[in-house]
Amino acid sequence: MYHGNSIRLLAGNSHPELAHSVAERLGVPLTPCMPQKFSNGEINVKIAESVREEDVFIIQSGCSDVNDNLMELLILISACKTASARRITAVIPCFPYARMDKKDKSRAPITAKLVANMLVCAGCDHIITMDLHASQIQGFFDIPVDNLFSEPLMITYIKRIDGWQDSIIVSPDAGGAKRVAAIADKLGVEFALIHRQRDRKSKNAPERMELLVGDVRDKVAILVDDMIDTGSTLTLAARTLHDKGAKTIHVLISHGSCLRTNGEIVADYSMAGLFAEADMTALEQLPIEELVVTNTAPQKEHKEKCSKIRAIDISGIIAESIRRTHNGESISLLFGDWTGGGHLDMVLL
Repeated sequence: MYHGNSIRLLAGNSHPELAHSVAERLGVPLTPCMPQKFSNGEINVKIAESVREEDVFIIQSGCSDVNDNLMELLILISACKTASARRITAVIPCFPYARMDKKDKSRAPITAKLVANMLVCAGCDHIITMDLHASQIQGFFDIPVDNLFSEPLMITYIKRIDGWQDSIIVSPDAGGAKRVAAIADKLGVEFALIHRQRDRKSKNAPERMELLVGDVRDKVAILVDDMIDTGSTLTLAARTLHDKGAKTIHVLISHGSCLRTNGEIVADYSMAGLFAEADMTALEQLPIEELVVTNTAPQKEHKEKCSKIRAIDISGIIAESIRRTHNGESISLLFGDWTGGGHLDMVLL
C-alpha cells in the first residue's frame, strides 16, 4: 500500500530489465518516457504522463555507455523538476565514476564529487544506490543518500555452497579487507588477504600476488570484491589461490559489466568498471567454479557468453527501498541481515 501522492517510476535506457522487475514487484507501471538521441548525439527526453506533485523515482544504472546514461539521467531529473514533481529520487544501482573518489596523484580529478554536484544541480532530492566503491562518496552530497548493501545476498548465496562451513573468505587487495572480515565474522569462518605487487626495478616485470593473511589449503576459497575492471586482479587472485592449494574457488562480485568477448569490443567502456575489459573466454579458463554477480548491470548477454557466470537479482531490495522511502518508513532493515527472515528472498536469474 502506498500513502499520499502516488509513485511514478521512470527508467532510462541503461537497464530496462531491472526497471521492469522493480515495477512488477511494486505493482506500479513504468511511466512512459522516451529518451532519444538526435543525429548529432544530443539526448532528448519526452515524459508521456504528468508528474506534477508526484513522488518520482528514476531508475538508471551507471553501466555500459556510462556518459550517455549519466547525461540521460540528468536530463530526466531536470525534466521532472521543471514539470513540478514533488520529490525526485535517482535510483542508481551502480554509481558512475565511483572509483574516482579522491585525489590520489597530482592534478587528478575527483569525478565522483563532480557527478554528485551535477545530480543535485539537476534537481535530485534523494539518491538510492548500492555498494558504493567508497562509502565516503555519501559525504559528497548535501541530500539524503541510501547506500544499500548486497552483503546479505552474498551471505545467503555462500550458505548454498557445498562445504561453506570449511570455507575462507578472501579479499584480492587491502581495500576490501573490511568487507571480507565482516562477511567472515557473520559466517563464523576465517578470512584471507592477498597482496598484489610488482618489481618496481623493471618496468616490464610481471605482477604477482602473495597471500599475506590466512591459509587456503584444502579449503573452499570464496573471493569477494566490489567490482572488476580488466579482470587482471581476478586472474592473478584465482591462480594464486589455486597454487596455494584451495579445494575450490568461488568468486562473488557486487557489480559486473563487460566489453570484450574473444577480444572483440561489444560495448563502450564503462568507468563504473566491472568486467569493463575482461575477456569472457579467459574467464571460462580460470580455475574457478563460478563467478557470481548482482544485476546492477545487465547480465543476460554475459551469461550467454560465459557458463560460469551466475546473477543475483537485486530488484527486490530496490523495490522495497522505494516502497519504504515513499511511505516514509525506515529502511534500516535493508542494511541488516534481512535475507531468510521473510522480508525478501534471494533470487538467481
